[in-house]
Amino acid sequence: MITLYGIPNCDTVKKARVWLAGQQQEFTFHDFKKQGLDAATVQHWLKHVDWETLVNKKGTTWRGLPDERKAAVTDAASATALMLENPSVIKRPVLRTATACHVGFKPEQYQQIFTNQDQ
Repeated sequence: MITLYGIPNCDTVKKARVWLAGQQQEFTFHDFKKQGLDAATVQHWLKHVDWETLVNKKGTTWRGLPDERKAAVTDAASATALMLENPSVIKRPVLRTATACHVGFKPEQYQQIFTNQDQ
């Protein structure tokens, strides 16, 4: 089962959803702002993706954090706490397949994922 995590008004998430639908890939969309996010999900992501990849330090949410809050994010545990507290800081989308997790969207990236049957 494929799950795409993100927020519906994010342009990159929209592009990923359109690409998946266009490729007839069945997937579930999880809006982590409305449906929430739990520690188990983030821990699963962290088995496949480094926390520094998951935390979007280029986004407006990160830039809006107080400097002391940013400085406190030094490892997977502190990054997890931040992501659970403020899911908007997560780089989107997160694509979870049966065997891996991927962050971000580029058509060629997704093409490679699904060509390799990484589902």
